[in-house]
Amino acid sequence: MDVDIPEETAQSSTQYRDSRRPNLVIVDDQHPFDLDGYIANYTGRTAIDRLIHIISTCPTLAPEAFQLAVQHIHQSRDPSLYQQVMSAYDHVSSASDAPLPTGMDLASIDTKWADEMMAKNQAERSKLEVELKTYSNNMIKESIRMGHRDLGDFYRSVGEYPTALKHYTKSREFCTTSQHVLEMCLSVLELLIEQRNYSHLPTYVFKADAALDAASAAATNAKEGEAATAPAAAPLLNKRKAVSEDRERVQSKLDFATALASLASGNYQKAAHSFLKLGPAKDLGDWMGRLIAPGDIAVYGVLCALASLKRSALKTEILENSTFGVYIEQEPYVRELVEAYLSSNFKTVLELLNRYSSRHSLDIYLTSHVVELTNMIRNWAVVLYFQPFASIKLDRMSGAFGWTVEEVEEQVVNLIQSGSIHGRVDSQNKILYAKQTDYRAELFARAIKAGRDIQSTNRKVLLRMRLQQADLTIKAPKGYAASSMADLMQGD
Repeated sequence: MDVDIPEETAQSSTQYRDSRRPNLVIVDDQHPFDLDGYIANYTGRTAIDRLIHIISTCPTLAPEAFQLAVQHIHQSRDPSLYQQVMSAYDHVSSASDAPLPTGMDLASIDTKWADEMMAKNQAERSKLEVELKTYSNNMIKESIRMGHRDLGDFYRSVGEYPTALKHYTKSREFCTTSQHVLEMCLSVLELLIEQRNYSHLPTYVFKADAALDAASAAATNAKEGEAATAPAAAPLLNKRKAVSEDRERVQSKLDFATALASLASGNYQKAAHSFLKLGPAKDLGDWMGRLIAPGDIAVYGVLCALASLKRSALKTEILENSTFGVYIEQEPYVRELVEAYLSSNFKTVLELLNRYSSRHSLDIYLTSHVVELTNMIRNWAVVLYFQPFASIKLDRMSGAFGWTVEEVEEQVVNLIQSGSIHGRVDSQNKILYAKQTDYRAELFARAIKAGRDIQSTNRKVLLRMRLQQADLTIKAPKGYAASSMADLMQGD
């Protein structure tokens, strides 16, 4: 039922660091994983980062992933990735029980390509810095903004993320429109996602939301002005539709960033809602493939939903959601997982989670949450199974979940101790009893509590009335008796 799953926190892709012995992932006939088909969904830096993660956690796939990583590195502009791949491979080689070929045996470093790329990067850097200096001397805000943007793109492509972030944020000072601010925020969000710096994502999502509202309003006003001054142009309705589509594309990116931040912080319910409301894959634009694949969205959304949402919400937000259904088609087992859960076929649910645990563990965004999500889904399954019963034998539950009686008893006891199940276990007869509730006593208790609440409220009202009366007595004019204050007020 359990497999070895890595429990590591998200780390920056700029450098591979882990001095501990990793928990290695198993890939075999019971836990299949198609590396070529998986990595074909990604391009650029994301493909290399995912391959480095696979190398560092799965000795079975490490040699093949190493070869693929070297091929992708030659398509990038960062020769330092060679060292990251070599470090990851050497680390998993030393941790693996089975001997693996050394990194140098698998591929020799193409020093000629590395030298040429470093020279090309240096020339590009010098050119962009000279251009920015020229723009700064001319004091042209738009040119300065574009200079910082181009330098940010360059430093990001060569893996210098801190410097790239500095130039992106510096460009904010020279933005003259809301659209420029929005472009800057999207560039920073893409950089933070690549860097797996989740803590700063909500900040820039908030900034992008504000810029998006302002940019959409400005675009709508501009389109209406064009339609008023140019009757032969496209109808106003079509122009508004174009503005709405642009807004939806940006909003999908912001929803995806929010979902990743929620997933990283362990807020699975918010993450589920964010993933499930994403628009079509085309709305994510160039982020699709560079940061994420459609199958990943299906896996993240379904696992978070199963761990945190009710059954009614699962049916409406997943199976009846035509947009999210397109994502599910990329990973057919995900639909089978949801259908088995909704039909209370929990044995199939646990078997599918176990079978595809390697797929989940080898994902850079999901790896540190696999154990917790699986436990939450398993606990929910046990609670839902027991809800209709006043008592049930543990051997019947063992058949429904595919566990031994001892495993069922241990799971049930843990849920009782945590308060998820209200009941008790007869260890001798191996029976789980639900807690007997005296509904008449509960009704009387609620009635008594309501009466006491009313008494307390009345006492507070009477006290407030007495305080007001005392206040009127104190404020009575000089020469009038306190008792005649009420008559004076009536006379007025």
